[in-house]
Amino acid sequence: MTTPARRLPRALLPFRHRAYRRLAVSLFFSLFTSGLWAVAQVWEVIRIGGGPPELSAVGAAASAGTLVFGLVGGVLADRLPQKHILLGVHGVQAACFGAAAVLSLTGQTRLWHLVVIGFVGGMASAFYYPAYSAWIPALVAADDLMAVNGFEGALRPTVQQAAGPAVAGLIIGALSPGIALAAASCCALLATGILTTVPATPLRGTRGTAPRSAVADLLEGFRYVASTRWLLSSLLFAALMVLAVMGPLQVLLPFFIKDHLGGDASAHAGMMAAFGIGGAAGSAVMTSLRIPRRYLTATLGMWGLSCTSFALIAVSDRLLTVAIAAFVLGALFSAPMVIWGTLLQRLVPPHLLGRVSSLDFFVSIALMPLSLAIAGPVAALIGLTPTFLIAAAVPLLAALVTIVLARLPKEELAHPLTDPQPEPAAA
Repeated sequence: MTTPARRLPRALLPFRHRAYRRLAVSLFFSLFTSGLWAVAQVWEVIRIGGGPPELSAVGAAASAGTLVFGLVGGVLADRLPQKHILLGVHGVQAACFGAAAVLSLTGQTRLWHLVVIGFVGGMASAFYYPAYSAWIPALVAADDLMAVNGFEGALRPTVQQAAGPAVAGLIIGALSPGIALAAASCCALLATGILTTVPATPLRGTRGTAPRSAVADLLEGFRYVASTRWLLSSLLFAALMVLAVMGPLQVLLPFFIKDHLGGDASAHAGMMAAFGIGGAAGSAVMTSLRIPRRYLTATLGMWGLSCTSFALIAVSDRLLTVAIAAFVLGALFSAPMVIWGTLLQRLVPPHLLGRVSSLDFFVSIALMPLSLAIAGPVAALIGLTPTFLIAAAVPLLAALVTIVLARLPKEELAHPLTDPQPEPAAA
């Protein structure tokens, strides 16, 4: 059952679909869960006496869990009902964060507990993204995909990087990290319950051929990505960007705020909120615009420019300056995600979307464990300021090199995204 499209502004068109309305509510609580966990785990590490190396270990474990199981998640997303996969993910997250809360509230937390919980939580995340991405085109009309990506592009940073962390900071400041972890577990349970009301849908784009092995399915996805120049080059750029910025953002920034600016958990949450609000603003602006003709140049260019915000952080001596830098970083990082999500959903064949989404996720975070693991040691060796300046310069240079060497402007002109039935550009 749908609402007449003429009564809704463009940004709200996805809400014509009852199933998507329910999924959006479940997504809200899922993102809120992630936002609570992101801050609570940092301050639980600090509570037990940990520093940047210990936080690096927890973050690297979560990334490793996602990395190890990321490709498996894509294969399953093209084989199994995506709703069932998402229900399993939420259940695992609720159990993980609930266990962390019990350990914290009873004073039994050890670093290895958080490492294991981080790994299992990361493993669950590996199954979430490809299943969710492959499910969306089955729930909404093709013409609504840009609006979906724009809405979610605003919702994700607002809730995951602003509201969730802000609430976590308030809970930790007033009570304890353990209570924030318990709240994360409860939100995961809420997301699970709401998701049960969304109807399951048949798998899209199946070819009707004889069953094949998971390895054969995975290799098919690899071949598609490897033969599609714009996709491969963009993913390799994303991997390098993640290597340069994720460690400084997730590991070094909290301690920069704490040790150099005198901030606490609320200040850390405030910086994440600024990042999230910036992301929401960038996504909202992008949703109101037409897809750029130079969509790949715009996407990589904005990602590269976003990272230059670390240069401002490097010379900051006030929390307000860091908040401004975080806002700009969020805006320029999230805006191109609207284009990127639509690009995959429009150009990738439906029967490959789960696997390509997982490869997108996999390649993009392949170097995240390394980034999180080395951020602390690198900063200890060369200092915070040089580390932040490296994070500012490398992605911008990499974006320019990728655009030129991969001949992305030529691909854009030959295969405009605004075509009704665009075909993917292969090398």
